[in-house]
Amino acid sequence: MKQKFLNTWKFIIEQRFFGVCSYIGEKLGLKDSRIRLYFIYLSFITFGSSILIYLFVAFWLEIRNQMGKSRRSVWDL
Repeated sequence: MKQKFLNTWKFIIEQRFFGVCSYIGEKLGLKDSRIRLYFIYLSFITFGSSILIYLFVAFWLEIRNQMGKSRRSVWDL
């Protein structure tokens, strides 16, 4: 039971929190793990201010995904 709970949380965290790194890695043609590593280094160098950028991009991607799901045209009526 505990292992199933941990696997569920791991899946949720990877899909939600690391979606930004996956998106950036896909666009730049780099591995996700390398983007995550760079993000961690950048967070230490900038004293955590890159977390605000990360949250902004995560919010932007979520809005973009929601708009894509509900995009309708006048002709769909």
